[in-house]
Formats: sequence, structure tokens, C-alpha cells
Amino acid sequence: MLRGFPDVVLIENDYAGPVAGAPVQTLRNASHNRWAVVRSTSKFLGPDLRVAVMAGDDMTVARVRGRQALGARWVSHILQQLALALWSDPSSGRRLARAGEIYSQRRNAALAALRAHGVEARSRSGFNLWVPVRDEARVVRALSERGWAVAAGERFRIQAAPGIRVTISTLQPADAGRFAADLADALHPPTAGFA
Repeated sequence: MLRGFPDVVLIENDYAGPVAGAPVQTLRNASHNRWAVVRSTSKFLGPDLRVAVMAGDDMTVARVRGRQALGARWVSHILQQLALALWSDPSSGRRLARAGEIYSQRRNAALAALRAHGVEARSRSGFNLWVPVRDEARVVRALSERGWAVAAGERFRIQAAPGIRVTISTLQPADAGRFAADLADALHPPTAGFA
């Protein structure tokens, strides 16, 4: 579809970067004229570093620079220098690789536990799983009552069927089975019996 519209700006946002657990993939091809790739640092260097790095074609980069130079849109030079120092530190590569391994272990443990409980879930990389559900609000509420915080999928989807987004970044592998059992119960609540 993009080949037919080479002047539409293609923006790819890589928010997880080096801790995503998967190599970067792009939709851009050589014939696409307008593009930008944005890599946020806040997910892997620290949430207070509201800094992103952008690459793109000359016109798109110039337009973003022009917009950033206006008023409150400028980015702190101190934060930029801190992000550069952290990302350039030789030990950062090892720490980021280790963080990526930990997130992959947590994601894989959660996916395996959900499969073992007959729950469909999808995720190839990053911090989140997508679990298709019929009633997002009911499942979110049921999990909340069991002590789990998940997000209704409505704000994360355009044409996809309903689902919930499960963030695995802090889900310990030892807790994955309990979470999967609670989610399976939430998806298939017992029906009320009649006496």
C-alpha cells in the first residue's frame, strides 16, 4: 500500500529500542520519499529522560527541527547530554542487553503460562502482551479484584477485536502461572447455579 503513496510521511516509533527483544524491522523501502524513525530513550535509559532520537529524510527532519524550535517544544540540553552520556557509556550495552534478556524471559514465561491455561495471547517483543477478550471492562475489573492491573485495549487498537494489554516488564516468571490462572478464571467465570 505504501508503494502507491511515496510522499506520505511514514513514521516508525521504536519506543523499546535495544531492550525490545527483537531486531528492528522497517516498512520503508528505497522508493519512499518521506520518512522518520523515532527512538525514545525513556523506556530503556529512564522514564525521566523524555528525549528521543530521530532520523529521517532531509525535509521531514527540517520540519521537525522548525517545530521544535518554537516555544515550549524545545528539548532540554541537559537531558540531551545525559541521554547521550548514558547511551554512550561502554557498560550501557551490557546492561541494555541484560535488560532485554530479562524482558524476554518474563514475556516468554507469561506466554507459556497463558498457553498452559488455554488463553490465547500474542507478543513477539517489547513489554506488552495482547490478549483477545470479548468484554474488556469486565476482564479488567475481574483482574483488578484479584490484584492485577491490566489495560483495556480500546485505546490501543484501531480495527482489531477487543482485547487487553498486559505489561510484563515487572511480572516475575514465578508469578506468571498465578496471573494466567486468574486471567483464565476472568475469561470463563463460573455461571451462577440455581438451587
